Amino acid sequence: MGFGDLRSPSGLQVLNNYLADKSYIEGLPGVKKALGKYGPANVEDTTGSGAGDSKDDDDDIDLFGSDDEEESEEAKRLREERLAQYESKKAKKPALVAKSSILLDVKPWDDETDMAKLEECVRSIQADGLVWGSSKLVPVGYGIKKLQIQCVVEDDKVGTDMLEEQITAFEDYVQSMDVAAFNKI
Repeated sequence: MGFGDLRSPSGLQVLNNYLADKSYIEGLPGVKKALGKYGPANVEDTTGSGAGDSKDDDDDIDLFGSDDEEESEEAKRLREERLAQYESKKAKKPALVAKSSILLDVKPWDDETDMAKLEECVRSIQADGLVWGSSKLVPVGYGIKKLQIQCVVEDDKVGTDMLEEQITAFEDYVQSMDVAAFNKI
């Protein structure tokens, strides 16, 4: 009984013939038999393994191909060189800047407020990481219009609190300011 030597063409042919009408090699889980005990009964066992396999056979196989445990000087130098290249490449890469698009509603005191002057005051606020966009006047009611103005900010440099403080500082024109929309870019 057995498949023979699976390293030889005749042994592989016996295995192929055996598996032609079977989906697996018979045996129970957890029950270990010698390699020669599996397979068809009419084939002679030529594996030469006998009754018991020793565990030491597995220890001789080095799956990762390392001849010695210590890393050679050449391998160390190459690894250090590649790490240095990776670090320098990583340092050159620009950091991702988080930006947000903010739509602000700036409300005047009354219908007599000069909205052009109000917009001019708002746009006069300058900061690193702040870019003003389009604006429009939106009717609120009773002839009063609010200023809707778009801006793009870098999150680390400009915050909505800072914008609100600076916009509401124009007390002659601005009653209040609200964030109508806040979108990450």
